[in-house]
Amino acid sequence: MARIGVTGHVVLADGTAELVYARLTEELRPYAGPDLLGITCLADGADQLFARAVLACGGTYEVVIPARDYRRRAVETHNLATFDELLRRASSVSYMPFQQSGREAYLAASMEMLRRCDRLFAVWDGRPSADIGDTADVVRAAHSRHLPVTVLWPTGARRR
Repeated sequence: MARIGVTGHVVLADGTAELVYARLTEELRPYAGPDLLGITCLADGADQLFARAVLACGGTYEVVIPARDYRRRAVETHNLATFDELLRRASSVSYMPFQQSGREAYLAASMEMLRRCDRLFAVWDGRPSADIGDTADVVRAAHSRHLPVTVLWPTGARRR
């Protein structure tokens, strides 16, 4: 079984989601089928695009939610329907032991995602983290665990 986790940027510029989705699908294609298992925290942006790409490749995904209040506190109104749909389609959903969302919870969820995976896809522009638990921190943690990391930042991709 291929167990692939994802980390990546939440806020993508117009047109970037399509580029990232195409690249994720391309990278997942060698693992396509029922033995593909994705692990995601299901944040807007890269995580949700990854979940869709896993499904398109015939796989399933697990979701690690950072805190009990994550949906209410961290999922923006425009993203609620998509978040709920993808949450329903997950093969399993687990919650980190935090009541409130925040940087500590986000980092813990990412570390749990890394614990579960054998490889990491990072939708990352290569810039340093602006805050604890951002993409660069997760990539650094994956390297320290000797996990293979595939960085995906397609030509023309931008952050807002």
